[in-house]
Amino acid sequence: MKEIMPVNGQFEMMALPYSELGAIISAETLSFHYGKHLKAYVDNMNKALPGSGLENMSLQEVVCMAEGGLLNNAGQVLNHTMYFEQFSNTPMAMSEGFAARLSKDFGSVEAFMKEFEQKGATLFGSGWVWLSEDKDGKLVITQHANADNPLRHGLKPLLTFDVWEHAYYLDYQNRRADYLAVLWQVVDWQEVENRL
Repeated sequence: MKEIMPVNGQFEMMALPYSELGAIISAETLSFHYGKHLKAYVDNMNKALPGSGLENMSLQEVVCMAEGGLLNNAGQVLNHTMYFEQFSNTPMAMSEGFAARLSKDFGSVEAFMKEFEQKGATLFGSGWVWLSEDKDGKLVITQHANADNPLRHGLKPLLTFDVWEHAYYLDYQNRRADYLAVLWQVVDWQEVENRL
């Protein structure tokens, strides 16, 4: 993922490349999740940046170095940006090479997806489930609460599913597992693989 830099000392909202994702994520959910939640995180991060000593750093650097309220908001901006950017109404399929890597580290692509969904469904409270690459090039699945990000743990984040209730409640109510199971239909694997 390319570094996200501030413009004139302020971070901007990412441009959402779609207005809805068919029956997977509704326009209503996106209007709240992207239009209200992400906007609030961007606004709050920009308010907290002045005087932090992190004003001219990339978003990724801010996430790795910030603490407290600045971390909470910067982490959510990075997490949500990665989440929204990885989806498409015309997603690219997974490459044979990436499928082979998943099979090497998880047994099969299907086994990876099953474990990923299970870890997303069983994360207590609010947070994120991630596919990342570790320092040895191994693909790993991790759970992170609240605004945490794999970057803070020496990992390279590649794919994430948001398991905060605001990500799915309007469309799926309390059926988090159902939401996780259908997101694969809109994952753009080219975007995920470009993050390597």
